[in-house]
Amino acid sequence: MGVGEMFSEFLGNLLVDNTATISARYGELTCALNKEFRDTESKTANTLQVGSFGRSTGIKGISDLDMLYIMPKSKWDDYNKTGGQTRLLEDARKAIKDRYPTTKVRVDRLVVTVTYQDFHVEVQPVFEQDDGSYKYPDTKNGGSWKITKPREEMDAVATLDGKKNHNLRPLCKMARAWKNKHGVSMGGLLIDTLAYNFLSSTTEYDSQSYFYYDWMSRDFFKYLSELPEQTEYAAPGSRQRVRVKKKFQKKAKKAYDLCVTAIDAEKSANVNDKWKKVYGRPFPASKERVAVATVARAWRNTEQFIEDLFPVDVREDLKVDCDVKQRGFRKFSLRDMLSRAIPLRSEKNLEFRMTRPLALDPGCQLYWKVQNRGPEAEQRDCIRGQIELDRGHYMKCESTSFRGDHIVEAYLVRDGVVVAKDRIHVPIVNDGRDYD
Repeated sequence: MGVGEMFSEFLGNLLVDNTATISARYGELTCALNKEFRDTESKTANTLQVGSFGRSTGIKGISDLDMLYIMPKSKWDDYNKTGGQTRLLEDARKAIKDRYPTTKVRVDRLVVTVTYQDFHVEVQPVFEQDDGSYKYPDTKNGGSWKITKPREEMDAVATLDGKKNHNLRPLCKMARAWKNKHGVSMGGLLIDTLAYNFLSSTTEYDSQSYFYYDWMSRDFFKYLSELPEQTEYAAPGSRQRVRVKKKFQKKAKKAYDLCVTAIDAEKSANVNDKWKKVYGRPFPASKERVAVATVARAWRNTEQFIEDLFPVDVREDLKVDCDVKQRGFRKFSLRDMLSRAIPLRSEKNLEFRMTRPLALDPGCQLYWKVQNRGPEAEQRDCIRGQIELDRGHYMKCESTSFRGDHIVEAYLVRDGVVVAKDRIHVPIVNDGRDYD
């Protein structure tokens, strides 16, 4: 499988596969609001699909959807008064709730959030201005009106995508796969902004396509890793401020290094595996290696994948650490041991714990995955890898035994969607036993 074929299949695997359901939900919400504010039941008029879905940069598993409902101008005076912003959102919430009483609907400062099984829609009632921008309500500190310019952002992305041989939107999608794989807390507009800035800074890929996506990946992550740390960026088109939730440069540098390794392995049989380390499960596996591994494997593959259980749309921060304990010795942090190259040996007790956030909000769940890796795990038929719900203590206790570079992953699930994840390596260096 050549580079072009690999990346073409990869982008195919990232396609949003529930567009019909999403469009139907947009239509239902539009109908409810049109009935309330205009006494019509149109499912398409007076609405605008925005966010990554509107910019055509979202991927499979997209869960955070955005919609503007354009209010009648005649209603401006009704809401442009003290408390009007709160009343507008409450009126919109009530209209949706009355129409769909079993659906979870709530007001969140700027929007009305409507939660479905696999995604939620943030509905923002707005008033269109003469210049094409929109005023939206902000209920903080007694209420005010703010300006948003999503059409300018969508137009800017579409225009540059065309100028760059339609490489911008694929790059935005691949970057989302990377952040989901590595638990990078980045919003969709920030990803699109950084991809936009990168391709604007170079002409290298103006006439290239899938065959050069390996180099484009490498150069993009190098670009990210070398960006100075800052708290915000200017969005394409609108120039509105896009906040940086968490520093991303270190993880981008790791991705760059992985890309270099994958490019060097271009002619080898395991090149797909190298790219999977960058982009995760959506990247296609080598069909030849899968066939050989299936025939040769003498151990049970019990590993589960979080993508098979929930949609993954990482946008929050999760951090886990591990206390290493042994009777008669003081405890150590596993991350501290790894940073200082202190070997982890057998007969240790391991206490994995969630360190950020400190607690979970209602509607959130924590899941754990412990996987043994290496020849000894396979020989003993003990790779594990099942995904298990936390028992309520934000903690998982294990013990070291046989050697191998094992892993523990944690997943934060909110309203049925994985919104954060973290991984810690457990490199046991000597013989003995492993996780029981």
